Amino acid sequence: MKTVLPDRQQSLVQWVSQATGINSFGVKVQLRGNDLHILCEGTECPQRWRTLSDLLQALQQTNLDVLTNSEQTSIYQVFVYGRRKGEQRPNWCHRVHLNQIDQHLDQVQQALLADSEKSNQPGGALIVSNESLARQGNPEAIARYLSETLSTLGVSVQAKIKLHQPKNSEPEENRLWIFCQSSYSPDASLLAEPIAQKLRYLKLAGYQDAVIVSQVRGETAPDWLLRVDLTPPEVMLKEWARWGDVQAIARLLTEVLLGLKVAVQVSLKESTLHIFCTPAFDHLGTAPIPDKGVCLEAILPQLEAIAPQGILAATVYGQKAGDKQPTWIDWVALPAAKHPAFATSPLDLANTGDEPAIVFLLERLLNPDLDWRLLTGGIRVLLLLKNDLLHIMCDAPVCPARQQVASKITQFIRQLKIPGIMGVRVYGRRAGNKEPFWHYGLDIEQRQRLVPQATPEFAATSIYINDLVTPETSEPILRPDLTTEEVQNFVTEVARDWMATASSTAKKFLLKSQLFTESNQPAEHNQDVQGIKIALVWGTLGLLLTLQTDWVLGRIIALNTPSSLKVASVTIPSSSGHKASLTSGKNQSEKTTFFPSTSKTKSPPNQSSVFNASEFTQSDNTPTDNLAAAPLKEKATATAILLAARSQIPSFNVRQLDEQLALYKQRLARTGSPPDVLIIGSSRALRGVDPAALSKALATQGYPNLDVFNFGINGATAQVVDFVIRHVLEPSELPKIIIWGDGARAFNGGREDITFKSIAASAGYKQAFQKTPTTTSSNDLPENPVNSGAKKTTEEKPEISTYEAINQSLNQALASVSASYQNRDQIKSLLQKQLLKLGHNQTVASEKQLTDGASDESTSQQAVDFDGFLPLSIRFNPTRYYQKHSRVPGNYDNDYKSFQVEGQQDAALLEVLQFTQSQKISLVFVNMPLTADYLDPVRRQYEQQFQQYMLHLATNPNFIYRDLSQQWIKTNDFFSDPSHLNRFGAYEVSKKLAIDPMIPWPVK
Repeated sequence: MKTVLPDRQQSLVQWVSQATGINSFGVKVQLRGNDLHILCEGTECPQRWRTLSDLLQALQQTNLDVLTNSEQTSIYQVFVYGRRKGEQRPNWCHRVHLNQIDQHLDQVQQALLADSEKSNQPGGALIVSNESLARQGNPEAIARYLSETLSTLGVSVQAKIKLHQPKNSEPEENRLWIFCQSSYSPDASLLAEPIAQKLRYLKLAGYQDAVIVSQVRGETAPDWLLRVDLTPPEVMLKEWARWGDVQAIARLLTEVLLGLKVAVQVSLKESTLHIFCTPAFDHLGTAPIPDKGVCLEAILPQLEAIAPQGILAATVYGQKAGDKQPTWIDWVALPAAKHPAFATSPLDLANTGDEPAIVFLLERLLNPDLDWRLLTGGIRVLLLLKNDLLHIMCDAPVCPARQQVASKITQFIRQLKIPGIMGVRVYGRRAGNKEPFWHYGLDIEQRQRLVPQATPEFAATSIYINDLVTPETSEPILRPDLTTEEVQNFVTEVARDWMATASSTAKKFLLKSQLFTESNQPAEHNQDVQGIKIALVWGTLGLLLTLQTDWVLGRIIALNTPSSLKVASVTIPSSSGHKASLTSGKNQSEKTTFFPSTSKTKSPPNQSSVFNASEFTQSDNTPTDNLAAAPLKEKATATAILLAARSQIPSFNVRQLDEQLALYKQRLARTGSPPDVLIIGSSRALRGVDPAALSKALATQGYPNLDVFNFGINGATAQVVDFVIRHVLEPSELPKIIIWGDGARAFNGGREDITFKSIAASAGYKQAFQKTPTTTSSNDLPENPVNSGAKKTTEEKPEISTYEAINQSLNQALASVSASYQNRDQIKSLLQKQLLKLGHNQTVASEKQLTDGASDESTSQQAVDFDGFLPLSIRFNPTRYYQKHSRVPGNYDNDYKSFQVEGQQDAALLEVLQFTQSQKISLVFVNMPLTADYLDPVRRQYEQQFQQYMLHLATNPNFIYRDLSQQWIKTNDFFSDPSHLNRFGAYEVSKKLAIDPMIPWPVK
């Protein structure tokens, strides 16, 4: 099949072909980051130096940026490969730096000359490395230097220098900006430390810090920002040495004495510094002992300039390595002996509350590896004292883990016993972020503070102290002064009292019934006779109560059933009918007759509707501004219920799964083939991807007439999706691409999977695993499901055991005399409505798994359209929403209980990956958007774990991961509640997916 190349690649291929004389069919190009890869093929492998000579001469006269589109960043390097057609690996490869073409051309000319003279010693000009050029501070050279590492990840780099005006009236400073562009969203933890190491390795002068900006190509807003501290290693060492850090002092002295071939070892005892000078290179033991005068002349000025805190004197020794006794000793007084301000140790200063001393001790505690700190900048600490609480912010290129730093900091602060400090609050964030990723609190003394306290504002850097990072609109954390231990103790005491009272009451009730006795009482002789009498009495009462309850329920159903309800026949369009048959007037009237409660009566033009477009009650303060969305389609309520009721497939104990499956089977029977795109997942997919909008957006991208169906199910976890794809649907009923929309909580292996347990206990689940796998096409589906079901029943009769036969006969006998058995579904519905009304004002708005956080469950189940999509017009307003629902933090959310991605959900996902790969089905997982209200620090931490898990799986073939979780984090108008999109958000998600170049949409 002929592959059509993009215009930019066609122009590059033609240019290479004209420059080298190689046929365009033998030239292939690929752009990765800032690198251009050119592959030259022929029946014989192209000659290396001749091809390079032609290509370099063309590069001298051509600007490659003109041959690429405007969105492509500049090309820094060109990799040229040569191989024979049919071979897998190239015979040769050559890298060309575009800023040194003349030197490359000289090298190639020398190689050609050497070949002509049959010499194997090619010379040429010296190629200067990008690292040497980048050390001079040139932004283009810095970009080329970083591109050597990042281009392999598909990330292109640009570097700029911008003037920065500090907010403390200091003069303007240069700030280095690094812009990273890619066709996907790389995780910050993947790029943070490599970029920080490479930038700090350059030891750039004149820059205080650098800002790394990551952006997806084509987007206007950056994905994330990262700040890299460019403070030179020498300055960092002197700062710590000033506080008396022995390791830093040893590093500084080693750098000074290494030129004198003297090695230094430093130790601290009490307030005296001991410095041992030995020969640096003395493998044979013949080197002379370091000269006393030379060593003192080099060491003393350094110690005087450093003036280490709390160190009063220094003793310098001269000896050979391994000697027990030094050859010479000298003792000198340090500035701390003369100036009392330098005499106090950092630990004593910290005990008095000195903030710089506390910062140094904490940074030294959190950065035990000095080399790693100098390499990456390490973990930085910022302090803020508010009232009786000490707030400590920790940031680093990769956000420090809470379990790594929180316990260390709180234990250290507790040992200090700083006067006036009654509690400590620790926060963690990535350098450059405005908000902490997590927080941790501990009270050192009992605090009686009842007023909620807001999260403090930390400076972005220690220099720009007024550069606050917490926005003014951020909401305060509820009771941050309460520690986890206090909450757990309170809950434990309440639970203990409640359990004791409940067990005592239950014991008294059981003893009064005379069915139970105390375990320590002696048994009576007439126990059996007395037990038989009691059993007869209670059995008779139970039977009478059952009969009376059955009669009362029958009367209630009779009173609540309208006498005018009539059932008419409903016709289902066959596969030979056209698409409009689903909405024809005849079918609509028949469905309305069967379900009188769902009939739609048009209101007069001048009468305002009580319901909005999604059939939810219209509020008085509904936003009036219009948002883009696909037109609403006809609801499939009546058809879904009827098809599920008449289906020959047993129920799965999940009503929405039954109805979605019935709609999907009906779509297969009508079209004769599966849809082109299948959307699956929980309620976040059910509400979050609009098939109509996606199909329309794909048509504008060159994929017309694609059929899209939404198979979202409330509460669907990875196990549920695996069961539907591999066991409910046949392989012939699956499309070539599946869009799986969900998030971290659907993959929590630590919580109870209630939805899947309900399905596993159903008759449909048992049949799905008992049936033999068949690959029938959709054309073989029966035109009349009733007749085909009768034939199937007569042909296949499952074996029934004697116990099951007796059980069925008793059930039928009791059903014939019962007044309520035939109407048990109506009784269940009435009880559910009454319970919902009773507990409406007391219900906690924790997102339950069966509804996956969905409010108005009954409405959502009955509002899907014929594409399986649930369009909601409600817009999330936090003020109104939390008046009706409680705000549940992440650490009390059952969806994240015992959060772990390993376990049964992980196993289910791996099964899906293996199955889709075997069926050559492309699987695209979309991490659906969430609001800022939902993403508290606890949920953010779990989202980060889930992100790393998904990025690890993204290396599998036919699996694509797209992260939209923070795409519209503050656009509440796109959401119906904190974690679910409405139809406006679904419209935006559908458009974004349609233009995503990473998704292989099918072509008809």
